[in-house]
Parts: sequence; C-alpha cells; structure tokens
Amino acid sequence: MATYRAELHVHTVLSPCAGVEMIPPVIVEMALAKGINLIAITDHNVTANIGAVMKAAKGTGLTVLPGMELQTEEEVHVLCLFDTLEQAEAWQRIVDSRFGKIPNDVEFFGEQFVVDETGDFIRREPRLLITNVDISLEEAADRVNALGGLIIPAHVERRAYGLMAMLEFAPPIFEAMEISKHVSVAEACKRFPELLAFPLLQSGDVHFPDGFIGVMEFEMRVPMISEIRKAIHGEGGRSMRIVPGN
Repeated sequence: MATYRAELHVHTVLSPCAGVEMIPPVIVEMALAKGINLIAITDHNVTANIGAVMKAAKGTGLTVLPGMELQTEEEVHVLCLFDTLEQAEAWQRIVDSRFGKIPNDVEFFGEQFVVDETGDFIRREPRLLITNVDISLEEAADRVNALGGLIIPAHVERRAYGLMAMLEFAPPIFEAMEISKHVSVAEACKRFPELLAFPLLQSGDVHFPDGFIGVMEFEMRVPMISEIRKAIHGEGGRSMRIVPGN
C-alpha cells in the first residue's frame, strides 16, 4: 500500500469563480508544495482544462484525476470523478446534451478561460457554467457509475448548493459525502446527524492557489477510482482518513 495525500476538488481558471492564477503549472506547483500527490480537476459542469493540467503534471509525481463539479437540476453540487479523460469526455457529452444556453456575463460572473498546459489562453467558454444542468441527482449517480466513475456530493453542509441544505435529507444512492473546509466532521454531523451513516471526505474546494488543504489521506495500491472506492469502504486493507493540519 502507498499513502496518497489528496485534494479531490480543484477548480481551474475555467470556473468563473476561480482566480485567474489557477492555470495548470500553478496548480501543479501549489499541490506539490503542500505535499499533495493526488488531485482531481472539478470545474463547474465542464472538463475542457483537465487535459492541460494532466500534461503539466506529467513527470512530477502528481496524479491528476479527471472530474467535474456538476450542478444538478436540484441545484446541488456533486463531484463526478473518473480514471481517464475519455470517461470524463463521455460524461461531458451527456452533460452538454442537457446544458442550458445562457451566455456568460463576464462582468457579473467572471471569465471562463480554456488554457493549454503552460497556462496560455486558447479560448473563452461562452456558456454560463454556474447553472443547473437538466440532470437529477439519481440520474447523475446512475450515469457516472455506469461510466466507471465515482460520484460524491460536494460541501454537503453548505447553504449554497449543499445537499443537506437543499434536500434536507441524504439519499442512500451515494457512497460518501464531502464536507467543506469550514467545518469539522463533528460539527457537520451535529448539524446533520444523517451524515453519520456515510464515509466523509474533506477538501479545500480550491479556487485560488492558497486554497489547497490536503487533509485527505488514502492508503491504497494505486491512485484509481476502484482503489478510492475500496478505501472509502475500508476494503482489502485500504483506508482513508482526514488529517487536519496537513
């Protein structure tokens, strides 16, 4: 087994709420500086910058998983994590088929840049990315699992886009839940006792270079979705833990 310090919720400059500094080389540099060797790129409803971050991380020892932070029709954010760019792109095609066509208001929401592995500008994403996609939580879970991915509700205790605040219950279709960096496990479970029934992960929901917290540690053989799933469930000697103060 190996130890992976992870940050599974990282935005790039493609997310309008992220800093313009969140380009691939900076993401890789800051993750490594925090001792993190496993990240997932999870921009809002899109995957276009993942390949660039994967290229920037090549040869550094940092594993980059393709992902997405989907905003469902219930206005809940869920992390959709995959092993390969091909899986993520297949998921993107499903999302695109159910995506609205509201143009981005740069002055109000911010820029949405697609960049290359050096951070150089390629194009602007014209659609507003922070919007609901016409996919339910249940359908998202079914489809992501069918593609071989893993789906985890994000920052579940938050009032904005958090599962518990929006639904006021925790559907048993999920294998784990993510809490935000603003609460401890004890605080989150005190507010929402239903969370005691789920394995809990924590992330920095990284929007700026100083946002990496790297408090998740996984003991597993390789940094793959199947191993993360086993670690979540404590199977075959795999495990995960939140190590505050990393």
